[in-house]
Amino acid sequence: MKIALLGYGKMGKTIERLALEKGHSVVFKSSIDSSEGNFEDAEVAIEFSSPEAAVKNISKALEARIPVVSGTTGWLEKYDEMVKLCEKRNGSFISASNFSIGVNLFFSINEYAAKLMAPWKEYNVSVEEIHHLEKKDAPSGTAITIAEGILKHSNKKNWKLNTSEENSLNIIAKREEDVKGTHLVSYDSEIDTISFVHEAHSREGFAKGAILAAEWLKDKKGIFTMKDVLRIDEF
Repeated sequence: MKIALLGYGKMGKTIERLALEKGHSVVFKSSIDSSEGNFEDAEVAIEFSSPEAAVKNISKALEARIPVVSGTTGWLEKYDEMVKLCEKRNGSFISASNFSIGVNLFFSINEYAAKLMAPWKEYNVSVEEIHHLEKKDAPSGTAITIAEGILKHSNKKNWKLNTSEENSLNIIAKREEDVKGTHLVSYDSEIDTISFVHEAHSREGFAKGAILAAEWLKDKKGIFTMKDVLRIDEF
């Protein structure tokens, strides 16, 4: 598989190393300052850049009819625009807040737990996320996805960052040295606390999931999610 890497930071370099180990080739790579290779030779693009660059990178791939897998967060106010462009160009597109297989299983566990907890109003649910100091957006896209899964089965109206409002789901965002990504969901009552956590130990989980998504998407047309890639059924 011939890959274009749109964004060549820490994640891009990890994806490149793992892709080469799997026998794929990287025919193009770009960063803010430079690019190398021939983009038109790519069979699939993997996009991990910045919120400011994501829409431009995704559009570039869709306009060239190159399937694109995007893991950048913080740009989703433009998501519907990218969906329309994908449909217009008869393209292929997967966007995910997190490509880690473990995190995507965690999303489903979280949603199922929210469904189980829904009748028990004495429990107050909250989400906490911790990331490295370089992460620009807060809360993380992963935390937002977790919150959206909870809100489907909750009487809370929305999520808010660092709130004490009774009708809003509280997301706490922390930034600490060299944390790859930790997400904690807690249900607290006066009697007890139920909690579950996902902790990333390295970037490899995100990179492996992105490569898996690219392999799955390469010969398909349409707009998909990681649930399609991993065959995770709704419950």
